[in-house]
Amino acid sequence: MKSTGAEHYNSRLMSRPVSKLVLLRHGESDWNRENRFTGWTDVDLSAKGVEEARAAGRALKAGGYRFDLAFTSVLKRAIRTLWIALEELDQMWLPVEKSWRLNERHYGDLQGLNKAETAAKFGEEKVLLWRRSYDTPPPPLSKTDNRYEGRDPRYAGVAVPASECLKDTVGRVVPYWEAAIAPAVRAGRRVLVAAHGNSLRALVKHLDGTSDEAIVKENIPTGVPLVYELDERLKPLKRSYLGDADEIARRIAAVAAQGKAKA
Repeated sequence: MKSTGAEHYNSRLMSRPVSKLVLLRHGESDWNRENRFTGWTDVDLSAKGVEEARAAGRALKAGGYRFDLAFTSVLKRAIRTLWIALEELDQMWLPVEKSWRLNERHYGDLQGLNKAETAAKFGEEKVLLWRRSYDTPPPPLSKTDNRYEGRDPRYAGVAVPASECLKDTVGRVVPYWEAAIAPAVRAGRRVLVAAHGNSLRALVKHLDGTSDEAIVKENIPTGVPLVYELDERLKPLKRSYLGDADEIARRIAAVAAQGKAKA
């Protein structure tokens, strides 16, 4: 029997290669726990964050995930999350590439400030604008400030920003995706990216083609693997979080509630 055009098309869909890419936001940090703006400040994981990273690794192991290569930022909360997840997977030997381009968004002069107290002082609307506006950066950090990272040796040769909006973060993450991560995925390598809320939102925006208005409402929970299934053009076929749906919803709500003044 001669096959129809529809059958041929469906056969092509079923046979086309599918790549899986896993994105993992670091576990809760000490400053996440204290509800402080972190940005490029090199804060470590809290005890809860360590457990979130372990749970992420266990979820990946239970799902049968194995990796060939990992990418992360140069900030310890993301690096340690990756280490812990790979330990649970018994893949600590995995090649890892670190880049400042996967760092969290730079929060400028807000770094270290309590989000709720800042909202009480400046108003929730202003803080929400600084946190979630696509193209409005928070107040810049002076280069003479002790918090300024320009003297840190890990950023030698890097034009360290004084402040960033999400648009700025997209502007450094997407070129890194195109130059380093995407070629590995296209080559059939199984890739894990452990990074931060805003650097991962930049990737999500690029992969999903999310609008500037919609991406600011995207809340990525800490310590929960986000799995993408990509076609041969690296366009998403499907995306889903690994884990208990109720717990994931609770963590997403907690991220959304940050920056609100306490009653």
